[in-house]
Amino acid sequence: QVQLIESGGGLVQAGGSLRLSCAASGRTFSSYAMGWFRQAPGKEREFVAAISRSGGRTFYADSVKGRFTISTDNAKITVYLQMNSLKAEDTAIYYCAAASKKLYGSSRINDYDYWGQGTRVTVSS
Repeated sequence: QVQLIESGGGLVQAGGSLRLSCAASGRTFSSYAMGWFRQAPGKEREFVAAISRSGGRTFYADSVKGRFTISTDNAKITVYLQMNSLKAEDTAIYYCAAASKKLYGSSRINDYDYWGQGTRVTVSS
C-alpha cells in the first residue's frame, strides 16, 4: 500500500503561482510513475501532468502546457506540481496518483493504483 499526501493548495489571484507537493508515506516513488489530476466542481476528474519512474520524462494536458511543471526531488520522496500563470479555470481539487504498472506515466485515471485525498486550489479572477 502507498499512502499519498498532498499539500500546498490554497487561494491565489489569477496570474499567481502555487506549488503543490505530494509525499508518499514511508517510501519513495522510484517504483511508480506519478501523475497529477484535478476535478473542478460539477466536472469529471481530468489529467493534468505525469512523470516517469526515472523522472526523466514528463507530459502535460494541453490546458496546462507551458504553465505547469511536474518534478520530483532527487530522493524521489516528493512529487511537485509548480503552477504558474494560474487562471480561474484552474480552480479544482488536485489529486496526486501513483501507477505501479506504468513506466512513463499515463493520462488515464484507471492506470493509477493509489490516490491522495486531494488539495483544493482556488483561483480568483
